[in-house]
Amino acid sequence: MVSVLLIDDDTELSKLLQEYLQSEQFELAAMHDGPGGLDKALNNHYAAVILDVMLPVMSGLDVLKQLRQKSSVPVLMLTARGSELDRILGLELGADDYLPKPFNPRELVARLRAILRRTSSPNGAPTQPVHLADVELHPESRSVTCASKPVNLTGAEFDLLYTFLRSPGKIISREDLTQAALGRPMSPMDRSIDVHVSNLRRKLGPYEGEQERIKAIRGSGYVYLLPGEQS
Repeated sequence: MVSVLLIDDDTELSKLLQEYLQSEQFELAAMHDGPGGLDKALNNHYAAVILDVMLPVMSGLDVLKQLRQKSSVPVLMLTARGSELDRILGLELGADDYLPKPFNPRELVARLRAILRRTSSPNGAPTQPVHLADVELHPESRSVTCASKPVNLTGAEFDLLYTFLRSPGKIISREDLTQAALGRPMSPMDRSIDVHVSNLRRKLGPYEGEQERIKAIRGSGYVYLLPGEQS
């Protein structure tokens, strides 16, 4: 069983998801308010957290903000359908992905499995560190340093950087980046990957001399520039 935490004040939904996810080999713990959910997330080991934006006492976005100060556990946000602002804010604060309500439980399971696939080493096999200029990435420990300083990345940001570093100087489409970083196809009007790229840019900063590190190519995707390459 894979242990997952749900933080949602909808008790009926929680019961339904507990039953459904158990049949899919997930063990679901549920909390129904922000402070209690945050405490449980920080003091227990979960493979992932499912976090609703709308919560009593403390909003889901506030929970996420405090959670990210101490934990990199993957977070799947539940947002109101059509609420693009909540989705963008959640991603900017460190959510790995989002799912609009109402949703099909099968879609929730698919998103969870995609997150878990990304955060586990492929086939458990050791993989070599990746070095490029001032960045060093270690796939086994899922750790990153930039200019010899540790960089705290979410699971999606880590996989995005790993994808870039394996193809430096090459344009990678938003569709391919979405599949690599989120483990799912890009849906219409989906801006998730753009927010993750923006977060990654901010955390890594530019190269020495203020050279741009990740460049958007209009209509094509993004490219991770090599040191000294014209932006």
